[in-house]
Amino acid sequence: MRLLGACSLGGSGHLNPLLPFLTAPARPGDEVLVAGPPALADMVGAAGLGFWPGGEPPEEVIAPIRDQLALAPRAVASELGNRELFGRLATVAMLPEMRRCFDQWRPDLVLRDPCEYASAVLARRTGTAVAQVAISFADVEAGSIRTAAPALEDHEPGLVDALFAAPYLTRFPASLDPSAFPRTVRYREPGPAERTALPDWWAGSDSPLLYVTLGTVLGHMSFALHVFGSLLAAVGDLDARVLLTTGRKFDVASLGALPPHVHVEPWVDQADVLGSSALVVCHGGSGTVLGALGAGVPLVVVPSFADQFENAWRLDRVGAGRVVAAASPTDRRPPSIADAPRIADAVREVLGDAAFAARARAIGAEMHAAPLADDVLASFRVA
Repeated sequence: MRLLGACSLGGSGHLNPLLPFLTAPARPGDEVLVAGPPALADMVGAAGLGFWPGGEPPEEVIAPIRDQLALAPRAVASELGNRELFGRLATVAMLPEMRRCFDQWRPDLVLRDPCEYASAVLARRTGTAVAQVAISFADVEAGSIRTAAPALEDHEPGLVDALFAAPYLTRFPASLDPSAFPRTVRYREPGPAERTALPDWWAGSDSPLLYVTLGTVLGHMSFALHVFGSLLAAVGDLDARVLLTTGRKFDVASLGALPPHVHVEPWVDQADVLGSSALVVCHGGSGTVLGALGAGVPLVVVPSFADQFENAWRLDRVGAGRVVAAASPTDRRPPSIADAPRIADAVREVLGDAAFAARARAIGAEMHAAPLADDVLASFRVA
């Protein structure tokens, strides 16, 4: 079987959900390829996979949209991100190379990032089997498709109905994520074969470890320094070991002098951190949320853009963490220094109440009861 992973803009948060399928144990004759924007080349290569580089909109077009995702009203941000950026611009840029990939490589099955639509267009035209591998909650992704629908139907009439009819593969458990996609299949990722112990950046301290991360995208944004500064102010007086990761595009030196209990790295493998973390403080990106819950670690979520707000409020409602955001789920803004006391209070609350960790562990157990991605992939081979 020739398996094509199709990924759009967005970095590791868009690629990582595909990897459990793309790196599953190969069967005789299997071939795997990833098609995506050029910026993914190093990440795909690090996973040991072949890469077919496609096109992407120019940075001067993407950058203003990217900043508006966090600053614009919710409906406007959704249209900018889902319809204009992913539905129109990214799809137009990717279609020529995706077409060549289909013509020359001829995949048997396409597993697509929900934001990558060029592969869905070509799969519909060629009759190729295709499945969506979820990043976010099902109702969020369904809403994204509906918002993008005018652009999608311009590319290929009937594409929206085809997207809803295709298999929908998700890591989210049903207790958090009831799904309206009729062919929903839940799966789990295998645990890491081994973890690398963190260096002792805290001189032998045994205080609780707080893993603070805002993913890989926020570091590109114009207000990144202000957001990181807000988080550092929040954790500055806590009795804890703090590991803050910023992403490789952010200038760590711009943060200035740090207290001894805070250590900053551009990137640390999440699996190496979560096993010893007492709490995750994050933006609410799905990869971080799922990783924390899978490890039974509660969260404090400080959302900034995209699906992070819904992820945050849902975790708060089920008792697996706390959200620090504006008073209403419809009010969107990135965190500021004024939010630092509220973030610190939320951290103290979650660390001080064992019920949060217990709820996170229960959700983690539900996630671990799902079949492995390799077993789900095997069902496509049978079909």
